[in-house]
Amino acid sequence: MEMLGLFPVFYVPEFGSAWLMGITGTIHILASHTSVGAALIFAFLARKAYKEDRPEIYDYMKKYGMFLLIFSYVIGSITGPGIWYTATAASPRGISALIHNFVWVWATEWVFFVYEVVGVFALVYFTEKIDRKTHLRLTYTFALASVGTLALIIGIISFMMWPGTQQFYTTGSASDAFFGINTFPHMFLRIGFMIMASGIIGMVISSALKKENPELGAEMTRTMGIISAIGGFLTLFFFMWYIGTLPENAKVLLGKLLPDIIESRLILTAAFMVYFAMAIFKPRWISTPLASVMVLVILVAGLWPGEKLRESLRKPFVAGQYIYSNQIIARDVPGKGIKSEVERVAQYGLLKVHPFIPANLRTITPENKMQAGEVLTKIACSNCHSLEKTGKYRPLAKLLPTKDAESIKSYMKDVIGQGLVPYMPKIALPDEEYDAMAAWLAAQQ
Repeated sequence: MEMLGLFPVFYVPEFGSAWLMGITGTIHILASHTSVGAALIFAFLARKAYKEDRPEIYDYMKKYGMFLLIFSYVIGSITGPGIWYTATAASPRGISALIHNFVWVWATEWVFFVYEVVGVFALVYFTEKIDRKTHLRLTYTFALASVGTLALIIGIISFMMWPGTQQFYTTGSASDAFFGINTFPHMFLRIGFMIMASGIIGMVISSALKKENPELGAEMTRTMGIISAIGGFLTLFFFMWYIGTLPENAKVLLGKLLPDIIESRLILTAAFMVYFAMAIFKPRWISTPLASVMVLVILVAGLWPGEKLRESLRKPFVAGQYIYSNQIIARDVPGKGIKSEVERVAQYGLLKVHPFIPANLRTITPENKMQAGEVLTKIACSNCHSLEKTGKYRPLAKLLPTKDAESIKSYMKDVIGQGLVPYMPKIALPDEEYDAMAAWLAAQQ
């Protein structure tokens, strides 16, 4: 029997595989978002310093640039490969889909990124060694390269939510995959957040600068407060546009989560409005410890929930609305020569068509039923759920509405077999595989 092109399951106890990628990604995103936002801020500050002949602003830019070198380009460069490693382990077919659709887009993005790395070194170390007009032009090109990097990556990430157009499935074209109603609202949403985050981090630099130059430190704190407030407004505005461009499965899940999202976002927005107002009207009140705490708040209470929400809204897919989170191909993509695997799984079962199943588990017996159920559950569910009762993220045992094996089986046949819940994969399994999974899940209760 021909096997499916599946890979071994990568599972992290208590967390589930996808959340390890999410944690790494959140740290990387704060670093990369700061880089892009700071590039735009640098362009603004360099123009202000040049037009107003204020060399002291270059001192602030140099200190911020040194921070960028360490935070964005060292931490970002470490966590970037970390995302590739964890994503490839947790979702190999998802990564494969992105590479096969966007290999030249990614190559172009790397050209922009190399220019960014060279540019930030030049901005920091050549500040006092080149004339101001050349420095201004260098700053502008650095900002353009940063935004270019963002635009290319956003097209790829937006494809993970759904393709740009329905023609993609027929043509397989990178442009049909890249450009869609979700791409630009997503990009502007990110730019707003990047500006806000960079302004918040900029206040750490300006608050420390007050010890050397109180007037400049207060002025830069006020400026960063205004910039952060503008970025926050753009984030909220484009978020409303963004949620209107989501696919139906995402809107269903968003409807369930929206009350909690609104409550938490209102609290966070109120807290940062007070902080930004303090920075604008009472800049001397912003101390380095307070500014550092607010960076931590935006990471833990702002960025992490936002990224977790975006990852959740993609479900049941991991890329292009044709690869389920558990790596099974959910539909035909003639433009890429891809065939749906759902029918074969329904006919033969996962144990028969998965190439990495031990020979003694390919046929379920009373003796191996529990072990087969554990393997099946890890293949089918572990990319989105932790499987232990004490699991940290979406523990499957706690989410089941029932505890006995027969009821669990009936529930699974409705939810995943019939696809009654749109954010769960629709995969029918042979009856004996439902039996084994239900028996193992019931034992976990």
